[in-house]
Amino acid sequence: MSTAFYTHADCRLHDMGAGHPECPQRLDAINDQLLASGIDMALDHREAPLATLEQIERAHTAHYVMQLKDFLEQIQASGEPRHLDPDTVACPGTWRAALRSAGAAIAATEAVVKGDVENAFCSVRPPGHHATRDETMGFCFFNNVAIAARHALDVLGLERVAIIDFDVHHGNGTEDIIAGDDRVLMCSFFQHPLYPNSGAVPKGENMVNVPIPPYTRGMEVREIIDVMWMPRLEDFRPQMIFISAGFDAHREDDLGQLGLVEADYEWITRRLKDVADRHAKGRIVSVLEGGYVLSALARSVVAHVRVLADV
Repeated sequence: MSTAFYTHADCRLHDMGAGHPECPQRLDAINDQLLASGIDMALDHREAPLATLEQIERAHTAHYVMQLKDFLEQIQASGEPRHLDPDTVACPGTWRAALRSAGAAIAATEAVVKGDVENAFCSVRPPGHHATRDETMGFCFFNNVAIAARHALDVLGLERVAIIDFDVHHGNGTEDIIAGDDRVLMCSFFQHPLYPNSGAVPKGENMVNVPIPPYTRGMEVREIIDVMWMPRLEDFRPQMIFISAGFDAHREDDLGQLGLVEADYEWITRRLKDVADRHAKGRIVSVLEGGYVLSALARSVVAHVRVLADV
């Protein structure tokens, strides 16, 4: 079976201004590298639909969703960008981009669970793993992976899903949403201390948080995964795996100080694919999070997608 690749031109409309690291060119760099590598031809290209508010409210409070909708629609009408926090800017294109990003994750989940494709990668922005149940932060508006995981559980009838987060920053928003939900096992590593300065003490027994110090390199991360993640994943036997795929732990990315390279992302993806093949019929949905040096991001995504597509 094939690997679906979800994206949409609307995801480029979200623009937080010149010099902001979370820029539209991230998606262009990924597309260019997929074409240059030849992997593009092996993918099942699909357009991301718009998520509905009902779908988003499975992970976020209704009050938060309506408040953010009103705020972003006002910006859309006025044409004037506004800061939500020092790092996060909303512009006229943000509302549609955020709906497409969540919609991609949901559509990918539907396609994978139905067996239309084996797995999927969502090349979307804005990212999502810092968005809590009721707060926008860290470049994130809606928590795409948490929304998709809840869709798999609450709508599609799965009983156990795993969320893997290998972004350099702790996925505090995802933890806020799923901590204590024993249908979900979340495994992550992240640089600590580093924004958002959380995760050292897990909020629930279904969390496998592994804070690691700056300048940790790939071989150490691989050992952490084998020792800390794999036993819990094997015991949990997830029926589907969701990946918050942040590539800012790459040694060239200056938003963090970890030392991963493309070969490490390839290895991590292969280990997760092995778990999915054993327990989840190969079902994986991976959603782009961080990664801000364009060349390193694009090369790392290609390494990740190459394993998903088995090419």
